[in-house]
Amino acid sequence: MKKLSIVLLLTLILVSCGTDSQHFKIDGRFLHLNQGEFYVYSPDGGLDGLDTIKVQAGRFVYEMPCTRPCILMMVFPNFSEQPIFAEPGKTVSIQGDASHLKEMETTGNTANELMTKFRKQVANSSPPEVRKQAADFINEYPESPVGVYLVSKYYMQLEPDFKKANQLIETMLKEQDKYGYLIRLHQLSQSLSNSSPNGKLPSFKATDIYGKAVSSSLLSQATVSVITLWSSWNYDSMSMQRELKKLKRKAGNKLQLLSISIDASQSECKNIIERDTISWPNICDGDMLEGNLVRKIGFAAIPDNIIIHQGKIVAHGLNIQQLREKIEELLQL
Repeated sequence: MKKLSIVLLLTLILVSCGTDSQHFKIDGRFLHLNQGEFYVYSPDGGLDGLDTIKVQAGRFVYEMPCTRPCILMMVFPNFSEQPIFAEPGKTVSIQGDASHLKEMETTGNTANELMTKFRKQVANSSPPEVRKQAADFINEYPESPVGVYLVSKYYMQLEPDFKKANQLIETMLKEQDKYGYLIRLHQLSQSLSNSSPNGKLPSFKATDIYGKAVSSSLLSQATVSVITLWSSWNYDSMSMQRELKKLKRKAGNKLQLLSISIDASQSECKNIIERDTISWPNICDGDMLEGNLVRKIGFAAIPDNIIIHQGKIVAHGLNIQQLREKIEELLQL
């Protein structure tokens, strides 16, 4: 009887520390972040909308329903993002310093340990070296979901190279041919050729957050038009909106703008638009990166943008400085 009691006690301890086969759990500890919160979302649909993780005394625990492997993006108070790879029935441990989030370590399953290894490997590398090492990683581990994150970040978001992205994605598809998000990235990387310089803006009709009609034809008729992708929790995308506001003030009607928010909450999106006195059309359908217009235009990352000049796309995926310089060049501001 005594042995049975011990076995039952050990079982209860193990269950309380872990999670069941239908959930995924994160157990984390951060130095220099005693209390606060950050956000988590999933670019591949593993999580509905945006969720909040609370930090108390430097620790946090987060558990979510999980029936298939998926990628989670953790958005920290400084607006940096780090991926976590979720699997049903797994618990992962995160250890890190809030002032050096790129050095955080995640253990508990193979994908997160490989991501930690990659972080350490590229810690002191230049951007071109990181891109090369990302490609090397994908070729070495084509079966890993880490490669899916890397190709999206380093070949479809930062200075896009869609030809190379296609090559890397096709390498991974040989091992991950049932992964819906990877298949979608493949489709995007191919269709994004329509959004490359001298391409044509895909035809669309939509309604902005105040019910006003917006269409591709109106944008194509303007001297210069810019479409941007933003969210309230992404610092760079918010900065881009503020820069466009300054440019719009200088350019007037010569510059037409359309912004698409991937916030899950339409009310939050509207509050920010009104707070920042954004006057141009904003679309927020609550479907985040899965929104129909986001997919049709070919946006794959946040922030993102395309510039249309006299009906043709002349730039895609520029940073804030490049965006400003290109608009000023085209409009001779």
